[in-house]
Amino acid sequence: MAEAKLTISSKNYSSWSLRGWLLCKLAGLDVEEEPVPVDDPSVRAELLLLSPSFLVPCLTHNGIKIWDTLAIAEYLAEQNPKSQLLPEELKLRSHCRSISGEMHSGFYNLRSALPMNLRARHEGFQVFPGARADIDRILAIWRDCLKTYGGPYLFGPLCMADAMYAPVCTRFLTYGVNLDSLTADYCQSIMVWPAMEQWVADAKAEPEELEELDVEF
Repeated sequence: MAEAKLTISSKNYSSWSLRGWLLCKLAGLDVEEEPVPVDDPSVRAELLLLSPSFLVPCLTHNGIKIWDTLAIAEYLAEQNPKSQLLPEELKLRSHCRSISGEMHSGFYNLRSALPMNLRARHEGFQVFPGARADIDRILAIWRDCLKTYGGPYLFGPLCMADAMYAPVCTRFLTYGVNLDSLTADYCQSIMVWPAMEQWVADAKAEPEELEELDVEF
C-alpha cells in the first residue's frame, strides 16, 4: 500500500496536478493517485482559469493534508532534505524558492493563452503580446539559471524549480514556441525525464476531454 495519497485531476490538462506529482517523484514518496474528474465544477473552473480549486493537487501524508503546490514542495523538502528538492547552498536555495514562487503566482497571460494540453499540437500559433512578455521572462529565468549553474536542469540536478516549470515546457511544445538552443535543450531534458514520460503517456491514454480546451486555435 502506498504511504501517501495525491488527489489530482486530468493528466492532459492540469498543470498543477503535474507539478504536485513530479514533486512527489523527486521526493521519492510513494503515492496512490486519487483522480477527480474534469466535470467536477471546482476542477473544471480551475482548468478554465475561472477560479482556483482547493481540490487538486492535494497530498495526504501521515494524517496531514496539503493542497497548495508550493506548500506541497516545502513539506516534501522538510520531510526528506536529502531529496534535493531544494539546493543545499543557501544562495541557490533562495534563488530556487524565488523563481518557484514567481511561477506559482505569476504568468497568468501565458496560462490563459497557452493552456496545457499534452495531446494537442498547434504549429504556427500566434502568441498575443501579453503572453509573449511572460514567455520572454520565463526564458530569461531559464537562461540565467542554466548559464549560472551549468545545467542540464535549472540548478544543476533536478529540483523543485524544474517541477514547477515542467508544464511550461509542454506548453512550448504544444504551441510551437521558438526557443534558442540552450532553452530548447532544457525543455528536451525535462521531456525525457522518466517521470515526465510516464505522465505524458498516461495523459495521452486518458479518455476525458474538455471541449473548451480542445478547440482549434
